[in-house]
Amino acid sequence: MDVANEIFNRSQLILGKKVMERLAAARVIVFGVGGVGSWCVESLIRTGLTHITIVDSDRVAASNINRQLMATTASVGEVKVEALKRRLLDINPNAEINAIRDIYCADTAAGFDLSQYDFVIDAIDSIENKVLLINNACDAPGKPVLFSSMGAALKSDPTRISTAEFWKVEGCPLAAALRRRFKKSGHRPSRKFKCVFSPELLPNRGDTTPPERNENGDIENLDWNARKAQINGSLPHVTAVFGFTLASLVVNKIYDETYKNQ
Repeated sequence: MDVANEIFNRSQLILGKKVMERLAAARVIVFGVGGVGSWCVESLIRTGLTHITIVDSDRVAASNINRQLMATTASVGEVKVEALKRRLLDINPNAEINAIRDIYCADTAAGFDLSQYDFVIDAIDSIENKVLLINNACDAPGKPVLFSSMGAALKSDPTRISTAEFWKVEGCPLAAALRRRFKKSGHRPSRKFKCVFSPELLPNRGDTTPPERNENGDIENLDWNARKAQINGSLPHVTAVFGFTLASLVVNKIYDETYKNQ
């Protein structure tokens, strides 16, 4: 059996050869490979994309296991992007996976040439860094297509997950906070972009205090939650659907552009 051809047989049956060729040629960068981003990348690689860059600074922690694709008891302590890259190459050994252990922030943004990508996927938690990425992606030469995840925590009903243009997202505290930040800064995104969101908002029913830092105050090897003022509950069937929906936006964009004149 020719495994290379068999892997994407079912994808090609529904998408067609032309779309599969465009998927294989597309270049995608995903910022944040946690509960949302990891499932997005998994879906992309299984569908037929082969040029993917994944960016995340964190290591796998036990608290990630309930919702992050590459997080298992065996991978605790590993660099997330390396653990995910290994899994992705197990799916398609011929894929080109660029794993970057870093944070997208004011100090590092210049090191990312967003213009070289066809799609930029924002699955970042930090509001400050999210604002920066959104503005930079919208302003980037070549205008890569931007898709962004709004808050996936404190939700239980995946049937309420939807998509909308950013300024039309309703019921999402993260989207509201981002809009306030854009308005206050005076630098709004220069073009429209689509988001995945859910208006559902459940309460936390436990202690939301993040883990304490070690005795040296070092956060290098701590779960990202340790750097937050508060942690929120999240469930895998919600974060995964957020990620799958982001992946669908990429695939459907290419599909629609391929067949728009037919």
